[in-house]
Parts: sequence; C-alpha cells; structure tokens
Amino acid sequence: MSTAITVTVNERVHELQVEPRTLLVHLLRETLGLTGTHVGCDTSQCGACTILIDGASAKSCTIFAVQADGAEITTIEGIGSDGALHPLQEAFWDEHGLQCGYCTPGMILSLVDLLDRNPHPTEAEIRRGLDGNLCRCTGYENIVNAVQSAAGGAE
Repeated sequence: MSTAITVTVNERVHELQVEPRTLLVHLLRETLGLTGTHVGCDTSQCGACTILIDGASAKSCTIFAVQADGAEITTIEGIGSDGALHPLQEAFWDEHGLQCGYCTPGMILSLVDLLDRNPHPTEAEIRRGLDGNLCRCTGYENIVNAVQSAAGGAE
C-alpha cells in the first residue's frame, strides 16, 4: 500500500506515491535521480546522506519519505545558482577541502546549515558543526579552512 506525499525538492514540487517504509535517501536517489546524496552507513553515523529539511541539516538515511510530506528539501544539487557553485562549494575547491569526495555533499550541507545559523563561526564551532560527518581522507584541516574562507576568514 502506498501513501501520497508532496515534497518540494530543490524548489521543485513533487507529488509522489511512496511505500511507507521508503527511506528519504532512497526517494531522492532512486525516484528523483538526485544521486549527490550518498548512502554511507545506513545508521546515521557518517553523514554522507545529509540534506537540508526546511533549512536544517538532517540525515536522510534515517527519515522515512512519508515523514517529509510537506517539507522543503535541499540537496547538494540545489545549493548553487545559475550554473555557479555555492560559496562553500567554491571554498572547498579553493582550499582543497576534499579528496575522494564521497563525504563532501553531506559535509557541505551540514556546514551550509552551520553558516546560516552562525555566519562567523570559530574554529571550535566549525569542528562541532562537523560532528556526525565522517571523512576518511582529509584530516579535516582543509575542510575547516574552507569554512573559514567561506565565512570571510573567521578565526
């Protein structure tokens, strides 16, 4: 038995029929083709599946699609504008804040949320904002540098 839901994803409204057990990450990847949201651990430990729901970061591997009914969702595909990178994406590029890139979409969306709430975070606040997002490649230094750069050189 399926359930009707309406979600706005990257400013586009979708009216869908979903099985109640469908995870939001699978709706985004398999139904809507937004594969920038990654499946990492399926236990909310790694953060690779992080998206924005109504402006707040959330791990889409632990949310049922039916729970997002009526929500506004932003994925990594929705944060740039007019073919341009989001300033945080640009800073990740400039500061070499990624290596393999698997964690990067989730990291960036978590950090977009952080910068929306705190436009000039300290290094300690940036590191706390990264809690729940694992990177196995970078050591985090360049990620922190990228956030500081995007925030205008916050110390």
